Amino acid sequence: MAVAVAGRQKPSSDASLFTLCPFWSSRNATQRSTKTVSSVARSLLRPRRKLRLDPSSYLYFPYEPGKQVRSAVRLKNTSKSHVAFKFQTTAPKSCYMRPPGGTLAPGESLIATVFKFVEQPENNEKLSDQKHKVKFKIMSLKVKEGVDYVPELFDEQKDLVTMERILRVVFIDPERQSSVLEKLKRQLAEADAAVEARKKPPVEAGPRVAAEGLVIDEWKERREKYLARQQVQAVDSV
Repeated sequence: MAVAVAGRQKPSSDASLFTLCPFWSSRNATQRSTKTVSSVARSLLRPRRKLRLDPSSYLYFPYEPGKQVRSAVRLKNTSKSHVAFKFQTTAPKSCYMRPPGGTLAPGESLIATVFKFVEQPENNEKLSDQKHKVKFKIMSLKVKEGVDYVPELFDEQKDLVTMERILRVVFIDPERQSSVLEKLKRQLAEADAAVEARKKPPVEAGPRVAAEGLVIDEWKERREKYLARQQVQAVDSV
């Protein structure tokens, strides 16, 4: 009996472990499967948008054949981080954007102006028959604070770029009053005012200093009055 026991082969430590814990291998397989499913789910989920657009689906242009017309769209950063944005269009020869891209701080907004040349209609085509195929795509990218905007950012980090919206062109009658036309006029006026404000030099804080290093304005006036009083006192004393 003792010989039989002594001659029995001792199981390895790994075999004993799996014998005692039969669920170990199945748990590892489950974890690997869960990670695979999670990665697939992340790839299928739509990235969360970082910008709010107004209008959200269309760019409205006054229908004036043979002229360059303008549209506008407001972009607002609704995320908690700095966001870079970039415009793209299917008709770069007849359309351009101002600005074509930039960076917005959390909660910051701006109105982008879109310029387009309206071609003459074919075969007496009416405004109601216009079905324009030009589209505009707006993309966004999360960036760090202080990062200068360059278009190459979207090429260098293309895996992190979010496609925000695709805007379609819609023509409106400039002679017919409508809420869409009035809103467009307000946005264009606000965009023009912002451009003019950026052109003005920054307001200087504190007193201005002349090239020679002398303080001017009220300090200079006080000095001149003081010197004048000194001259009057000197004449009286004589």
